[in-house]
Amino acid sequence: MTDGRATADATAARPKRPRGAVREGLIAAGLELARTGGPDAVVLREATRIVGVVPNAAYRHFADRDALLAAVCYAAMNQLGDRMAAEVARVRGEYGDPDAAAHRLRAIGTAYLRFAHEEPGLFATAHALPGQHTYNAAPNANADNAEPDRTPKAQLGAALDELVDAGVLDPHSRAGIEFPIWSTVHGLAVLTGEGPLREISDAELQDLENLTLDFIGNSIAFLSGGAEP
Repeated sequence: MTDGRATADATAARPKRPRGAVREGLIAAGLELARTGGPDAVVLREATRIVGVVPNAAYRHFADRDALLAAVCYAAMNQLGDRMAAEVARVRGEYGDPDAAAHRLRAIGTAYLRFAHEEPGLFATAHALPGQHTYNAAPNANADNAEPDRTPKAQLGAALDELVDAGVLDPHSRAGIEFPIWSTVHGLAVLTGEGPLREISDAELQDLENLTLDFIGNSIAFLSGGAEP
């Protein structure tokens, strides 16, 4: 009886976690697992161990491992989007200024590539599930509280729209152009991350990134009649 009462007293004395703390803690733990091991490392039981809750507690917030992974993928995508937005914010110049608009587009690509090489586990996790680029609010979020769309696709699209408004990009060439641009930058990230170019030197990597971003800028100029083929 004494042991039972002691256990009950310890349970009662244990500070209660704020509402949502367990869910956020599990996502944070999933992010750390993904950072070191990519999406395959996001395991519900390991996340509960890190947070310090019993495994059953996780099922109050996530139906299964796939549900946790989806939330972690979304959080990783947010970190990528935040990195891109911060890089763009460093570019000076008013909206619609041609030089500033061109630099903002380059900042989008620079941040994307930098995140891919500095956070390969999170980068892989951000792209582990389909549909991560098609919504602007967290899963099950109230639409009234939805955050602005800061996915890479949306930010790239905004940068291209500004180039049109600045007179740099021909509006007739605007439709869908984000996809070949995105493919080019993402392809370089994969080639130099887990692909056949993963062992190149930092200097070679920087040269390839500059060459790729220059190619994109020159291609846009060519589409608008501002460069020779």
